[in-house]
Amino acid sequence: MAQDWSYIVLERLGGGVARISFNRPEKRNALSQAMTGEILGALETVRSDPDVRVVVTRGNGPCYCAGADLHDLRTLHKEPPRDWDRSHPNMLFYESFRNYPKVTIAQVHGHCLGGGMALMTCHDIAIATDTAKIGMPEIVRGSFGQMALSSLYHTGIPAKKAAIMHFSGRNFSGTDADRFGLVSAAVPEAEFEKVTLQLASEIGSRHPAALASAKIAVQVGKDLPWSQALRTDQLVAARQQLMMDTFSDVEDYLRSQSGGTNTGYRRSDT
Repeated sequence: MAQDWSYIVLERLGGGVARISFNRPEKRNALSQAMTGEILGALETVRSDPDVRVVVTRGNGPCYCAGADLHDLRTLHKEPPRDWDRSHPNMLFYESFRNYPKVTIAQVHGHCLGGGMALMTCHDIAIATDTAKIGMPEIVRGSFGQMALSSLYHTGIPAKKAAIMHFSGRNFSGTDADRFGLVSAAVPEAEFEKVTLQLASEIGSRHPAALASAKIAVQVGKDLPWSQALRTDQLVAARQQLMMDTFSDVEDYLRSQSGGTNTGYRRSDT
């Protein structure tokens, strides 16, 4: 039975891909507590589905996400301060997305601001239109940009690039974001849908154990010193070997690559 969502649309597109569309176009897909709850609910819905290996998010209407719903956020901030050991609901939302076990792709068009930019950076991959408008307007409003600030400075882009976005409050195009390294790629609007879904389908065709192992190695190893990250790789490889024989198709694989790299190769057990 399909879930009756109010603020999102969940689609299973086949080929290992599901897509969550934010569906508050009249509010520019601003993130309210109700909407973030539905997004997390959709992630949980497909979490245990073996036919879904990649989750794409996009925004219905003119933009991906204009950030946090400020009216909703103001109500939340009127509540008494939480104990220091209790995470803020927004923090839980971003952490849940960042640590999600399936591969995630943000399909970004139009405005992607503040909390929306933070959400984009929580994805494994971000494909933006070259005309997308990405930025952190919080400083203009009089805030430092809770959640968005930490997300921006932990993307790995140069600090000087992060600083000009943060302190100026200006929007930067998808092309600029690609140049900074904030998104994986910026593409013309006419090719946007095709490029994103083609990439999602390509990744979704890979062996689920290989994808799961890759996610674990990245999530655990990225914050470790290099020597410990190598140890993590070793442990994850041992775990993967219990789930699949990574060398079972070596001959077929090598034949498929004889003319050069061929990403169209598919293992026989996928």
